[in-house]
This record gives sequence, structure tokens and C-alpha cells, in this order.
Amino acid sequence: MSATVEARAGAAAGFAVARVRAFIEHIGGATQLAIRAGKTLATTRFEPQNFIYQMEQLGVKSLAIAAVTAIFVGLVMAIQFAFSLEKFGARDTLGRIIVLSEARELAPTLTALVVGSRIGAGMAAEIGSMAVTEQIDAIRALGADPIRKLVVPRILAGILIMPLMTSIAFVLGMISAMLVARASFGIPMDFFVSSALDSLELRDLAAGMAKTPFFGFLITLLGCYFGLETRGGTEGVGRSTTRSVVVVSITVLVADALLTQIFVSL
Repeated sequence: MSATVEARAGAAAGFAVARVRAFIEHIGGATQLAIRAGKTLATTRFEPQNFIYQMEQLGVKSLAIAAVTAIFVGLVMAIQFAFSLEKFGARDTLGRIIVLSEARELAPTLTALVVGSRIGAGMAAEIGSMAVTEQIDAIRALGADPIRKLVVPRILAGILIMPLMTSIAFVLGMISAMLVARASFGIPMDFFVSSALDSLELRDLAAGMAKTPFFGFLITLLGCYFGLETRGGTEGVGRSTTRSVVVVSITVLVADALLTQIFVSL
């Protein structure tokens, strides 16, 4: 009996060690990919056409899901806060609370989570399919650099597209909250807007928007990394896609916590 328990404990310990080792290897691999992408961008000619194509793929095709998320988040926030504030006779502060919540956290973080999951999964699936069908090896055989053709344009597009998506999400979220406040709780729209603008400072908006390039960088880097690491045919593509969604979501939340602490302390 004791031998069986010891065997199970040893197997569990070995599994934990393997998971930790794999985690460290993934961090090292992603870091190396980021360094290689930075060196490639600094030392080789940039392809603007590929960059514009990635901007369309990552931005235009993600606009619908970002807009729907922002609209319904603003709607739910307005309803929840209005009912809670009404208990304390402070319903007139609804615009102030929502604008600060949207600017600092909700718009940048939720947009990164929703759009990032789509972008990361799409990149992992696309590049992973190229990896298992040896198209990346063919690029190398032709003398081209897969980092320059596949990774760098996507990372740059992600860095630039996330601030734009967040700005759109912020505006749509505020509009939906304002309409709900007027229709359901009788708060005039001009009062909602004026109170929101009075309480919103530039540092509040900057604290949220400054996170978005980091989110865009991490999302695209991880999507490309898991795509390049894909092995094992179509099953491997599926594993890489699922893994990229999970890792991107967790990474965005961890990065948000760290960046929030940094910006608050400034």
C-alpha cells in the first residue's frame, strides 16, 4: 500500500516538474522569438504591404466582436451601478464611475481579452498549419526569413491595432451606458456626458491606453510563437490553437495587474 502511495506521489512530482520545465521553456522560447523579431525589424527591410494586410486581418475583422462586447459591457455596467448607487442616493454619479471604469480597466482589458483570444487563435492556427505542411521550411529553403515575413508584420500590426480597438470600445461603451441611463433611469444625456468629462482626467485615459500596445505585443507574439512550435499534423494545430487562447488570456490578465500597479505608482 505504501509503495503504491509513494509511486503515485513520485508520478505527481514528476508531472509537476515536467510542467514547470515546459513553462520555463515556453517563456524562454517566446523571449527568443521577441529578440529575433526585434533584431529582424532593425536590420532588414520592412514590408509595408504585408503590414497593411495584417492590419486589415487583425483590426477590421475583429471590429464586430470588439464593438458587441463594448456595447453590452457598457449596458450591464450602467444597470448594475445605477441600482447600487440608487440605494445610497448617489445615482447622479453614474457617469463618473462608468467613465473611470471604462477608461482605466474595462475598455483596454476586456478588448484585449476578447480580441486577443481571436487574434492569438487565428495566428496559431494559420502559422501552425504552415508549420505542419512544411511551408515554413519552404520559405527558409527559398532564402527568405520566416520571422520577417510572418512574425514582424503581425507584431507591429498588433501593437498599433489594439489602441485603435480600445478607443472604439471606450466610445461605444460610454454611448451604450449613456442611452441606458437615459432610457431606464431618467438621467439626462447632457448631464451624463458633462459629469463624465468633469471627472475624467488625462492621466486616467493615458493609464488605460498605455496598456494597449503591451497587450498587442504579447498577444501577437504568443500567437506566432505557438504557431511556429506546432507539431503533429492537424491535431497539433488544434492543441496550439487551444493553448494560445488560454495563455494569451492569462498573460493579458497578469500584464494588466503589473501595468496597473506601475501606472498607479507613477
